[in-house]
Amino acid sequence: MSVDGWNTVLVLGGIRSGKSEFAESLVTDAPVVRYVATAPEGDPEDTEWATRLAAHRARRPGSWTTEETTEDPRRLADVLESAEPNEMVLVDDLGGWVTVLLDPDHQPADDVATIAELAEAIRGCAARVVLVSPEVGLSLVPTTPLGRAFTDALGAANRAVADACDAVVLVVAGQPVWLKPAAAAIGPVAPATAPTSAVPAAATAPVVASLADAEPTPEVQLPDVLTHTPPAAAPPEPGNAWAAPTMALPMVATGLVIQPGMELPMPDEYAGPQAVDRLATLDVPGAGLGVLDRVVGFAATTQGTSTPAAWGSVRVLLLHGDHAGGASAGTVAGESARRAAQARAGQGALARLAAESGASLQVVDTPASAPIEDQPALAPDQVESALRYGWRLAEQAADAGVQLLVLGACGAGTEAAAAAVLAATAGAEPPAVLGRVITDSGEIDDAAWMVRCAAVRDALHRTRRSSRGAKDILAELGGGDVAVATGVLLGATARRVPVLLDGPVGLAAGMVSRDLAGQARHWCLLADHGGHPAVRLAADVLGLTPLLDLRLDLGEGANALVALPLLRSVLALSAALPVHPSLGGGDDTDPGADEPESTDPSYADPDPTEPDFAEPDSTEPDFVEPEPAGPGPASTGADEQPASGWRAG
Repeated sequence: MSVDGWNTVLVLGGIRSGKSEFAESLVTDAPVVRYVATAPEGDPEDTEWATRLAAHRARRPGSWTTEETTEDPRRLADVLESAEPNEMVLVDDLGGWVTVLLDPDHQPADDVATIAELAEAIRGCAARVVLVSPEVGLSLVPTTPLGRAFTDALGAANRAVADACDAVVLVVAGQPVWLKPAAAAIGPVAPATAPTSAVPAAATAPVVASLADAEPTPEVQLPDVLTHTPPAAAPPEPGNAWAAPTMALPMVATGLVIQPGMELPMPDEYAGPQAVDRLATLDVPGAGLGVLDRVVGFAATTQGTSTPAAWGSVRVLLLHGDHAGGASAGTVAGESARRAAQARAGQGALARLAAESGASLQVVDTPASAPIEDQPALAPDQVESALRYGWRLAEQAADAGVQLLVLGACGAGTEAAAAAVLAATAGAEPPAVLGRVITDSGEIDDAAWMVRCAAVRDALHRTRRSSRGAKDILAELGGGDVAVATGVLLGATARRVPVLLDGPVGLAAGMVSRDLAGQARHWCLLADHGGHPAVRLAADVLGLTPLLDLRLDLGEGANALVALPLLRSVLALSAALPVHPSLGGGDDTDPGADEPESTDPSYADPDPTEPDFAEPDSTEPDFVEPEPAGPGPASTGADEQPASGWRAG
């Protein structure tokens, strides 16, 4: 599935249409398959039904594991939530699941809520999922109340699941017709090393042809990379596809439209589990890396190797854009601009942490957003330009050899905009995801918090009949910084560059990106939720488990940079440690046995009566004053020039 750019698929079809056989063909080559059977056993005297069930069981390979959900339909969501990234889950079928759901033994039950829980579980599932369901919407309306209840519930379930899945296929007379994404050539699972393309040639050719005579999109002027640029990375070795271009034609240069259902690459589904299994063989005195083994698994999947290297070249993208109206209540006018200027000058927490980590820092000005309670935050053409601009930022980073992007933001009203996006995409209540407003003096401003809640409430009321498509949400609620961040996530996914998220803006962009390319969330890592309620909820929906719980509040981007050295250390350690001697590694139990004697005549064994340390010279200072992180008064060149602002593409 990952080769063809989708992670979850719904297979629809009529009776005896071949939908189950087609779904099984999609998972044939998967190494680990968990089959979820939903149909009840039925009447023991119904031999025809028993024959159908037996035929299904006979087709399953012996290596598959089978689970039953007939006792509790809510358990299906639990199975999906507990699935591991290396698993393939095949659910056959939703018709049986709805039958059990409507059974009087399971009533009273909230059918709508249970279906909604299933859809959310599919969106957050870490494994690959294939679901089979009968399509009964083309038949006559049943004449019995029970029949109508079944068709209505199944229709609602199919709609909710289809919306949650990356792809939908309708099997008619054994012939698959792909409904989502339209006209996509999607096939069965292939090995992760197979060559991939972000956009199949068949899908790309007509788009390019239709735009052949169109006026080319002007190239967006990118801000300068200002401070602390590490040495240029070496060119990728032959055969190494890490951060290699994934599209035959660059998206921005050709004018291709960023649209829902894009097929972007997935990480290597085999490398991650192999890397985690390898950790258990290393020569460590304790139990290992604990929860930080997820860092190794993530780096392995995104680098395509079971021995991932620590990220060398890291770039921080700081998105600066303000939101007008009630969303920015309680903020000091001009404060976000001061923070952005401070970062450009190499000063402040973010710049100093970037310098400490050897990361480059790029400040990006995004378009200002209008008051969402009164009008759309952005015009549709601004959304298109912002998405392309963010994509281009990721392209530029990949071309420069960047191996990890850190996404942060500074702007008035960003938390309220993120809360509005979460309310529209995840059904969240704004007060539950809006963090408290803290003044410069450290006091809690409840009045400003209520103004922000009211602004989000009014914006949701204003857009209650609007479409909930990705671009519509960005235009109505998200604004410039969320739109650019969404473009960055999509562009980084296309170029196989992982992204370290930090704060509400990046997580809101992750929620929006699901509709455009569901693969983007698999290239994202969340180091710490920072205690922010919006980040907590979005991470839960996206299936991003925070690695740490430090509760830092240094500003978006800075929190992630605090954790970056730890993550790098874990990767470096996992790559350098040998295999334990009991498992075939080298024997280091007597390191001095084979150690040659020193031939240096000046060397002498230390006197055992003397202490093995020397008192420090009291005349020397205990520390060295570090050089300032930013450019000094005598600096010249690009650092003295202001970064280019955002321009519509």
